[in-house]
Amino acid sequence: MIPFSPPRIDQKVLDEVNAALLSGWITTGPRTKLFEKKITEYCGCKTTVAVNSWTMGMEVFLRWWGIGPGDEVIIPVYTYCASANVVLHTGAKAIMVDVSNDDFNIALDKIEAAITSKTKVIMPVDVSGFPCDYDGIYSIVKKHQNSFTPSNEKQKQLGRILIASDAAHSFGAQYKGKRSGSLADITCFSFHAVKNLTTAEGGAVCFNLPEGFNHDQLYKEFVTITLHGQSKDALAKTKKGAWKYDVIVPGYKCNMTDIQAAMGLVELDRYQENLDRRETIYSSYNSAFSKQSWAILPPHVTDEKTSSYHLYLLRIKNITEEQRDAVIQAIFELDVAVNVHFQPLPLLTAYKNLGYEIADYPIAHYKYQTEISLPIYYNLNNEQVSQVIHAVVSSVEMVLSK
Repeated sequence: MIPFSPPRIDQKVLDEVNAALLSGWITTGPRTKLFEKKITEYCGCKTTVAVNSWTMGMEVFLRWWGIGPGDEVIIPVYTYCASANVVLHTGAKAIMVDVSNDDFNIALDKIEAAITSKTKVIMPVDVSGFPCDYDGIYSIVKKHQNSFTPSNEKQKQLGRILIASDAAHSFGAQYKGKRSGSLADITCFSFHAVKNLTTAEGGAVCFNLPEGFNHDQLYKEFVTITLHGQSKDALAKTKKGAWKYDVIVPGYKCNMTDIQAAMGLVELDRYQENLDRRETIYSSYNSAFSKQSWAILPPHVTDEKTSSYHLYLLRIKNITEEQRDAVIQAIFELDVAVNVHFQPLPLLTAYKNLGYEIADYPIAHYKYQTEISLPIYYNLNNEQVSQVIHAVVSSVEMVLSK
């Protein structure tokens, strides 16, 4: 069986993790701090805090920004449940909107139609690693700046709706010559096991707020809040006589460990070869499926955007959901693992029970019904790529012939 998305674990990773284990420092320490610094340099943002997951990073940020009951956060309906859950956990309302006709990302006109006086954050999602139209989103935010109602000093200082990028898929993607991580006010990455760059579990919050915000101070404040509000981390307390600390605020526990950062440092150092291999596989899929009349190829490069090639979202024309599911089953029977990204949130029980209805999101629903995600990762060799292509083509043709 060709797996869908295994992590790249080789001797380089094993050696670095082993070095971390033997260093005597396995929780947040020098490797985590170096990883944060290197992410900041790579992405071109102003500062970075490494955390134990995208989910905790984004939720803690939303709470730190003052998001709570009575507030609204706009998100796309075509995303993983974490995008909604972090909003709901704060007590705010997740305002789901439909996606664009052109790609799998949030539709700009739907964003604008959803803005109210309660809107505090817009959370675009770079689905599959293909960046959203950030300039377009900023233009909408600027247009509605005069009606923005801040509820604390940080929001008052910004003076508009904040843009918090869900870049779980898009580490290394580019928009107008800038890398993901520097495209929004804040960006949250995921380094989960299936992501392009993995730390097993983990994530990072990249801050890129406008001039006037002190990012050195923001870093210290956010590091504190992600470690129980403690004024010193364990590394700082190792200095002679430095055992005493304070708890500034009742914070959270979601810091990254040096074991995780050890993996991340190896992956970041060789990340370009990862992107290059993924692009090659993407091109092979495009070359093969462009010859099929039933295939709709996923967008990945434009004059302004370059994907991180995290997912290959193939769509099949004029197919029902039942036929799509039959194609998936046939592909599995040919020993190839595939997936679907995503089930729009109102199809899931938790959000149905909150009153969200899939009928309100026809574009997302249709795209979901026709989509199949194909394997794409560094260790997928050319022979396996050919096997995937054969499995997909033969399975689609078999189902469509019935």
